[in-house]
Amino acid sequence: MSRLTRALLLLVPAALLAAACAAPGQAPAGPAADGKQTVTIGVSDASESYWNVYKAKAAEAGITVNFVNFTDYNQPNPALSQGQLQLNEFQHLQYLANYNVKNNDTLVPIGATAVYPLPLYSLNHAKLEEIPQGGRVAIPNDPTNQARALLVLQSAKLITLKGGGNSLSTPSDIDPVASKVQVLPVDAAQTAANLAGVDAAIVNNNYATAAKLGEDKILFKENPDSDSAKPYINAFVARAADKDNPTYLKLAAIYHDPAVIEAARKDLGSGGIIKTNDAADLQATLKQIENTLRTAGR
Repeated sequence: MSRLTRALLLLVPAALLAAACAAPGQAPAGPAADGKQTVTIGVSDASESYWNVYKAKAAEAGITVNFVNFTDYNQPNPALSQGQLQLNEFQHLQYLANYNVKNNDTLVPIGATAVYPLPLYSLNHAKLEEIPQGGRVAIPNDPTNQARALLVLQSAKLITLKGGGNSLSTPSDIDPVASKVQVLPVDAAQTAANLAGVDAAIVNNNYATAAKLGEDKILFKENPDSDSAKPYINAFVARAADKDNPTYLKLAAIYHDPAVIEAARKDLGSGGIIKTNDAADLQATLKQIENTLRTAGR
């Protein structure tokens, strides 16, 4: 995910996007003059070198990949839905479910990439047990990562959520009497900046990397194989009509080529846990999340 909290301005100029993508409602690519398939993928980190390795592996399989970079996470799903992209890879299942429910859309995951266990960092304590009663912990304030952060704090036995909590939990669900710490919601981009003034903070992978927070500053991390972490598996996403497209499924599989994985770990760090959940499993999980959201009226 996760890179999911980078909500900056869209850096792709309109002219570049138009050049890289077809008009809304049209497939932007197809067989090229040399007979190769051409596929346009929306990502949020196109400048990372591991995508060059991925692109080369795709070319070996007869697929030309073009990337369109987004840093505004509100853009890649509409671009995919409208046919400006054929795939995107930037989000976890919880984010996709939120998008589908709010927009009455039917985008589907077709292959897992990785889950990034959400870590609890501290500059003021060396062990989890050192956090004092009544201590303060900063967490991201955007709905998706806020709920996830609360579940991590509950796993760390720092808070207790009424009813056990879920992927829709908010700070109002905290049982203050049964909890050890106070929670301070802040903008996700400010979690690392707040570390010096709080006992600990939940910091997403991309912000932790930018702040050069080392593994030695991690007090606790969610279990990537737990049920509570499953909604946060990142995935390649396609339109529902394309969920069985063999070229797109092949592209999702190419991400797991050893050379691509090695390059991704070099660029993104070792915090990501590679997941191999197949399309059917991912789609079943997505449906469960969407049903939960609809039941809650989200």
